[in-house]
Order: sequence, then C-alpha cells, then structure tokens
Amino acid sequence: MSSYTGDVEVGGAPDVRELPGMTITKLAVSEMANNAYLLRCTATGEQLLVDAAADPDALAALIGDGGLRTVVTTHGHWDHHRALPDVVSATGAVTVAHPADAADLPVPVQRPVEHGDTVTVGEQTLEVVHLRGHTPGSIALVWRGGPEAGTHVFTGDSLFPGGVGNTWDDAERFASLIDDVEQRLFGTLPDEAWVYPGHGKDTTIGAERPSLPEWRARGW
Repeated sequence: MSSYTGDVEVGGAPDVRELPGMTITKLAVSEMANNAYLLRCTATGEQLLVDAAADPDALAALIGDGGLRTVVTTHGHWDHHRALPDVVSATGAVTVAHPADAADLPVPVQRPVEHGDTVTVGEQTLEVVHLRGHTPGSIALVWRGGPEAGTHVFTGDSLFPGGVGNTWDDAERFASLIDDVEQRLFGTLPDEAWVYPGHGKDTTIGAERPSLPEWRARGW
C-alpha cells in the first residue's frame, strides 16, 4: 500500500510514489510553493522533470546521479521556470513547452509541443493536453499507466482542488479554460485519475467532477 499523499511543504522532504512502470516524486519549492515533479521510468531509469520552478540546488538533489533527459514547462509564468536555466545547464536536458508560451521562458524551447503530441520518459508515454486560458500555451501531461498503475495528470496551473486556474476575471479566458478542462480532462479521464497541480495538494478527477457546474456558474 503506497504511503503517498502529495502533501509537501517548502523546505520539507519530497513525497515519492512508486508505481508499476513509473516513480513520481513531488517537491515543493519557492515562496510561491510551486510543485515540481520528477518522473522516472523504472525500466530504464530515464527521468523527466515537470516545471523547474525554483531552487536549482533542491532540484539537483531531487534529480540525483541518474541524469535528466527532459524538462517540460507547463506554462510561461515566471514562478514555474526560474530554475530552468540552471537545470538545463547542469543536465543538458531537452526543453519542452507549448509554442504559445515559449517566448516567456528564459531558455529556448527545443521541442515545441501541441495538443495531442506525446512526450516519452523511457518506456512510458505522456500525452500533451492544451488547456487555453490561464495562459495561451498552458499544457497538461497525461500518463495512462494501465490497470495496475492507473491514470495520472499533471495540470500545471489549469486545474486545482476546488477549481480551474486564475483567469483574472476575464470572461473570455475563463470560458476557454473551463471548456478545455471539461472537454479535454473531465471528458476523457476516469474518476480515479490522479491530479497533480502546479501548487498545493493533489486531487482526483472524480473528487472534482461534481463541482464543474458550480465553477461554471460562479465564473472562476
């Protein structure tokens, strides 16, 4: 039985989830309490980092001696990529992001990805889901690990426990985000799919699904 909860604190220890095919390690960094996720293929040892948010020393300790093949940035906001230059310089990892947010990153995006593209970490495949609204190029990553491992989605700042990401009272941006989240996440993922957000605690698709009408009605 896994002891993983996803409850991590800045300055505290990471939380590790051992799954068939993949190990997911969650670490909180920075005054914004950003979540960084290290994914490691258990068959090959290859590693991928979701959001090099801050504190390159802590991220280097997280990565360890196993090397890092890829860094995916979920969106262009500054608090999610402050450590990206240091991490890329130290590891030579390939940078991945959506082209609509690429200009906001502090290093060139070597591999631009669009909705429906895939990113691999060893033998495991992650599906890119474009979620327009929090930023133009926000993406989520979906790993469908099969019957034993389950489904896991890394949502950046587009979906949290209790609602979608901030759209700053912009009705058009909110409509875009809630539509994409409803259609592209809730419309395709099972209730047991585990949600790993860009800040704070984890949740599941099933825990949040009943609240979709409320979120849409309140407009945030």
